[in-house]
Amino acid sequence: MVAGEVVFDSRNAKLLHESNLLPQLYVPREDVREDLLEPTAHRTHCPFKGDAGYFSVRVGDRVAENAVWHYPDPKPEVGWLAGHLAAYWERMDAWFDEDEEVFGHLRDPFHRVDVRATSRHVRVVLADGVLVETRRAKLLSETGLPNRFYVPAEDVPPDLLEPSATHTVCPYKGTASYHTVRVGDRVVRDAAWSYPDPLDGARAIAAHLCFHAEGLRTYVDGELID
Repeated sequence: MVAGEVVFDSRNAKLLHESNLLPQLYVPREDVREDLLEPTAHRTHCPFKGDAGYFSVRVGDRVAENAVWHYPDPKPEVGWLAGHLAAYWERMDAWFDEDEEVFGHLRDPFHRVDVRATSRHVRVVLADGVLVETRRAKLLSETGLPNRFYVPAEDVPPDLLEPSATHTVCPYKGTASYHTVRVGDRVVRDAAWSYPDPLDGARAIAAHLCFHAEGLRTYVDGELID
């Protein structure tokens, strides 16, 4: 949606998986509000798909420039792209998968998030000082990312963290809130994050924090992992 108008609504879209890129949705032209599209002179070239043409989306006074693209004459190996259009995520106002609004980017059906309890000894160290240690962490494994250990909030000293204004969105875990670590005169900004209201697949990391920042080191059973 843009400015309250549905730009496309489809039951026949295709999800393109391409190496080192997020999955991209391509929508049949008949499912797109072409009355909202204005052709532009912008062009790009992909060595695998061909030459792309662009459209801006106009709704009243609101214009999302070069927000939609298509391949009018795609390379033969991706000939199915003909007659399909795609849109930049951040140039739309809202996206919905079925009746649920989704954030960050569309979910990849081949992407997994697994959380398991672990009794391994986890320590977070700054310089020579141990900031946090626990044997009640959660180990989160996520497709394409390194394993992360989340420690219970109740095992973190209450005066260690300060709230940060930083937030990020993961379509698989939810919205993360960040925290700054302060130890004496030493400050490490956005050194830890948590998911106050994680999505279903990551519910087990509620009330847990993960530490990862320059200057911090994480040890698991004495082995440096971070």
